[in-house]
Amino acid sequence: MDTDYFVQIQKTLDYIEDHLSEPLSVACLAQVACFSDFHFHRVFQTMVGEAVMEYVRKRRLASAAYQIAHTEKKLIDIALDNGFQSHENFTRAFKKVFERTPLAYRKQGILTPVYAKANVLQRKFNPTRRDFELRSKIPILGGIRMEYQLKTKPAFKLIGYELKTSCKGGRNHREIPAFWGSYLQEGKGNRIPNRVHADSQVELGICTDFNMETGDLSYIIGMEATDFEDVPADLVSREFPETRYVVFTTPKVTQDQFVASIQSTWKSIFEEWFPHSGYEHAGGAEFELYDERCNPSKNELIQMDIYIPIKEK
Repeated sequence: MDTDYFVQIQKTLDYIEDHLSEPLSVACLAQVACFSDFHFHRVFQTMVGEAVMEYVRKRRLASAAYQIAHTEKKLIDIALDNGFQSHENFTRAFKKVFERTPLAYRKQGILTPVYAKANVLQRKFNPTRRDFELRSKIPILGGIRMEYQLKTKPAFKLIGYELKTSCKGGRNHREIPAFWGSYLQEGKGNRIPNRVHADSQVELGICTDFNMETGDLSYIIGMEATDFEDVPADLVSREFPETRYVVFTTPKVTQDQFVASIQSTWKSIFEEWFPHSGYEHAGGAEFELYDERCNPSKNELIQMDIYIPIKEK
């Protein structure tokens, strides 16, 4: 049975708003959405734009700031009303966002506006011009079904370069393209030894080591390897188990549209394909595969593959 992910995620956004003073976790919010924990983490992150617990923290701070500005409630009571367990934790978190302590914020007389909660239904029923532009570049059939393949990839070894990044504030969308830029500009791939594909550049961009509470993750640019002998000290060596993947190929675009095409394809996978698929994210590493098809010196239009680990619902 198809699930309307917009409705399910909005249900959790509404639940968060009504339970800011109570303990909240990825697990309890996943239950509200009727998803497994990791699948919920990835769907929420894709649709809302940040990790769920980071969103919860921001909503608590937005509520607290409004109460500080517009009520005479004691600061400790405001802290407790918004899910902070101590005055110290509240002060530390508040200062990090608003660059002043709660007391200084109140003394300054700032008239905090109401910061509205996220509304994914609004975007669903009132798409922007940008939404239409992105959708037009994604290979969707009948507006619902995207072209894909199911593949079981055997276990493999990888050698490459690692970036520690985060979904907070869209950091990953800025840092990963920059990471690729320096990798390509400096020819770092030439230093990767023991390649399985010795005669061609077949590179993987792997998202792994997800932290569902913080939104942190590792992104590795690398190549499949035959073994881990004589690996330079600044490179990482990782092994990944045999996994069943759903594989999507991005639409062919010019080089200047490539990054936007990749990011919009990821978004469409979670918003449009998963709800109708009968599958959910299996929780393992997901990766992008770049081969000769995305070499702009050989192709006027370029594309790549996205591999996402799946399991049946």
